[in-house]
Amino acid sequence: MSYRAVDRRSRMTPVERRATACLAGVSALRMLGLFVVLPVLALYAATLPGGSDPRVVGLALGSYGLAQAILQVPFGWASDRYGRKRAIAAGLVVFAAGSFLSAAASDATWLVAGRALQGAGAVSAAVMALLADLTRDEVRTRAMAAIGIGIGATFAISLVVATPLASAIGVPGIFVATGVLALVAIAVVARGVPDAPRPATPHERGLSRAAIANPQLLRLDFGIFALHAILMALFVEVPFALRDAGLAPASHWQVYLPVLVASVLVVLPLFRVADRPGRGKRVMTAAIATLAVAMTILAFAGRALVPIVAALFVFFCAFTLLEASLPSMVSRFAPRGSRGSAIGVFSAMQYLGMFVGGAAGGLLLKYAGPPAVYGAGAALALTWLVASATMGEPPAAAESSLSMGRT
Repeated sequence: MSYRAVDRRSRMTPVERRATACLAGVSALRMLGLFVVLPVLALYAATLPGGSDPRVVGLALGSYGLAQAILQVPFGWASDRYGRKRAIAAGLVVFAAGSFLSAAASDATWLVAGRALQGAGAVSAAVMALLADLTRDEVRTRAMAAIGIGIGATFAISLVVATPLASAIGVPGIFVATGVLALVAIAVVARGVPDAPRPATPHERGLSRAAIANPQLLRLDFGIFALHAILMALFVEVPFALRDAGLAPASHWQVYLPVLVASVLVVLPLFRVADRPGRGKRVMTAAIATLAVAMTILAFAGRALVPIVAALFVFFCAFTLLEASLPSMVSRFAPRGSRGSAIGVFSAMQYLGMFVGGAAGGLLLKYAGPPAVYGAGAALALTWLVASATMGEPPAAAESSLSMGRT
């Protein structure tokens, strides 16, 4: 095959670009509900009745992830059976309802309940499965990376605007805004996203049990659990670390934004490398090792601002790369007919990691102090590194007939 032919196959078709742009926007709008409150939620929860206990703050951060973990598999299965778009729309309605409940919370208990209802709109599996349906193997990591970059951009924007928004409209106002944006996202899915290939047949759906039990998928499921457990534990402590290092909460975005932008620029060339045959596993294991290094630096950084910022940069380089490459690997290992179910399990483990990381981070911070939070994250990353050592390279996936049929 000529170089020109290979280069042509590595380019996204118009259908792939449209699907990627729309679904990245939907993911970004939905994740705004999680990210925009991260810098202010711990401080806001402490002002509510019952919110002074770090364990409750951890639950307010983590209950979103627990609900997501419970419902990702049902939503993924529903997307296999009834269609991706229907499952996504239903989940966005539930997410919006949770946002409005969080806005109305009068104490920390109701805040936890509202966050849990937000999490019950578990559409991540359906979104990723739909994108996998509409993209070819040669471009899928980049498509997933576009979702990851969109989420990362939302994260960066959230960190910049969270404190001014909280001052202007209050945290309840932020929750209302995210609920409205979730409803807007339903229209984006209905009108902007191309239709997926035919639904899976009953015979193909029968493959889902075997796909879920695949040892390669189980390794990836554990990996996404570890990645997001570390992330949530990090944000139980990092806002306080930056504050104690002399940076006022209103200025935290001055750290987060440059770190996130720089990390994306550093890892952007690696997305194409991760798509090449035989390279995916090496890229993944290098990023996991980098994750462990970042958490180790934080464990010894104390309240010194420069080491904290350096460690956050290293952390987000690894996080951005892993967040994009892991879903692509899952889509390759899973049969197409049960892709929603397999990605549902993967997403469930992602959000279970959020819950465990938030809850465990709060407990560790209360009873053992900040170094224990970071040390536990480093240990979890090393455990993941060992588990990934025997993982195989992702196979070449079947191409999407829809994306190949329209150029």
